[in-house]
Amino acid sequence: MELLVASAIGILTAAGLYLAMRLRTFPVIIGMSLLTYAVNIFLFASGGLTVGAPPILSDATTYTDPLPQALVLTAIVISFGMTAVVVVIALGAYLGANDDHVNDLDEKEGQA
Repeated sequence: MELLVASAIGILTAAGLYLAMRLRTFPVIIGMSLLTYAVNIFLFASGGLTVGAPPILSDATTYTDPLPQALVLTAIVISFGMTAVVVVIALGAYLGANDDHVNDLDEKEGQA
């Protein structure tokens, strides 16, 4: 189970970094979302990967730490809101310039 979660975190991080370094707006947004998902899974896994354990402190012999679960729920809401804001800003930039490059260099200026 730990190997599967660690592999998923690594693959999401690698794909997110690859897409975040692209020169177009949409892949950068998708890359940042994938990095957010990787961090959320990492935070969730930091609470312990126990199956069938209650997420509360009680007289149970095994339990799951509830703090990472609360952090992940909060991070999901914040990342959804920020992704919506970034998409609207990117759409406005695309409609204003008719181009979705993330850098400000023109092709003519870049060749000089």
